[in-house]
This record gives sequence, C-alpha cells and structure tokens, in this order.
Amino acid sequence: MSDTPAQPQGRRRRVLVAFLPLLLFGALAGVFLMQLMSGRDTSVIPSALIGKAAPTLSLQPLDGAVKNGQPVPALTSEAIRGKVTLVNVWASWCVPCRQEHPIILGLSTDERLTVVGINYKDKNDAALAFLGELGNPFSAIGVDPKGAAAIDWGVYGIPESFLVGPDGTIVYKHVGPFDEASVRAELLPAIEKALAQKK
Repeated sequence: MSDTPAQPQGRRRRVLVAFLPLLLFGALAGVFLMQLMSGRDTSVIPSALIGKAAPTLSLQPLDGAVKNGQPVPALTSEAIRGKVTLVNVWASWCVPCRQEHPIILGLSTDERLTVVGINYKDKNDAALAFLGELGNPFSAIGVDPKGAAAIDWGVYGIPESFLVGPDGTIVYKHVGPFDEASVRAELLPAIEKALAQKK
C-alpha cells in the first residue's frame, strides 16, 4: 500500500519526459516561423563594421599581377585613402567569384570608384591565371594566404565586398556574388550616398 501514491507521480514524470522533445520541437518551430514571417531578408548577414573605420590594410602584393601593362601595387590603407573604394575578397578556386567577376570588371570602369582586391587563401600562380583569363579589375591587390585580413574584415565566406567611403568608413557590405540586380538596387545607391558625403 505504501507504493501506491508514488505510482501516479512516476507516471506523470514519464509522460513529461516523453513529451519534452515534442515541446522543444514546437518551440524551435515557432522561432523559425517568426523569422520567416518577419519579412527580413535571411540572406543578409549584418556586419558589425558598417559605420566603423575599415581595418588597417598592409598586405603583400600579388607577385606578377599587372593592369594596363603596369605592375599592380600591394593593398595598403594608403591605396584607398580619400576614395570611394570597393574592396572585393576573392580567390581563383571560388566558383561564385568567377561568376561575379565580369560585374567587378565592369565596376572598375566607373571613374567614381576605386576597385581593389584581397586574394584569399590562394596560390599565386592560380590567382594570376584567373586574372589573365578573366581580366584584372583591381588597382591594388593584397594577398591573404592565411585569412588573417579576412578575419579582421569579418568575412563569412567569399566572395564578399565592402564599400569604403572617402573618410575610411565602411558604408556597405555585400555577401556572395554581385549580380546586376544587387548592383542596381544596393551598390549604386550606396556609392551615390558615399560620394554625396565626400562633397
């Protein structure tokens, strides 16, 4: 008779343990549903660097890189000072980098904009072959063989691009390859805004 009161309590505990995974799943599903219904673009990864000074650049040059018959200098903070600059993080082994390269090449012809590159965890010869085949949009290139500069810039994966204003502040970040729509809807308005601040 002394065991009888403990039985219903033990049964309740087993039922609770059995339903616990279902309750956790329901809570997680609710969180995901709220994210989906929020209307936010889930592909946009916020950057803690927007509105802050760009990290210092002091990278070695890509040996052998040329543009218009001239050697391409190393990427340093001096190379972007006082200019509206697109910093593109790329590599020869990156398939999306190859896809977006014609757009980066087109942007490099915009006289309002300086386009520079951080070559991420790449081999020198492979990077040169990539630029030789597809064209070189970069007025300066810095090599980042161990990814240290990418960490400083908060890179999640490549390609990534950062628009730096003439005062050295990061004003815009794009994760993934640019396409015509993202250039038109996001990058060009950011460039106009950065140029307006320059005046």
